[in-house]
Amino acid sequence: MPWDAAPPASSRSCRANVPYLRQLERLLRTITGSQAALLLDAQGEVVVETGARDDRHRLIAAYQGIGLAMAQRATARFATGPIGYMVCRYAWGSVLLRPLKDGYYLVISLSPEAGLAQAVRHSATTQEDLDKEL
Repeated sequence: MPWDAAPPASSRSCRANVPYLRQLERLLRTITGSQAALLLDAQGEVVVETGARDDRHRLIAAYQGIGLAMAQRATARFATGPIGYMVCRYAWGSVLLRPLKDGYYLVISLSPEAGLAQAVRHSATTQEDLDKEL
């Protein structure tokens, strides 16, 4: 089933009960060229994901989480202030990371054609919403 297709009626009620899934699905619908959105814990384990189901997204998200944690330690050490978001650009697209409270973080995988500014803007709202619920 394509990631943007509606789930069968029998699975809709199960999907509706998954915490944070609605925020991630709404985020993907609002960002042109988004491929996947994942919420991960401090150990890099996927809590919830939506969009293209691809092991590559999970691996990249965990790997990028290591980079985010290292950058956060550096900013704490030198008192430069918190990181609002990080963007990593690649030939195949971009990855946008947003730190959340308690070590959680949000990862959005974007195609090369994606609107990066749009992703940054909309993910800020999702970041606030998730921080309130975590």
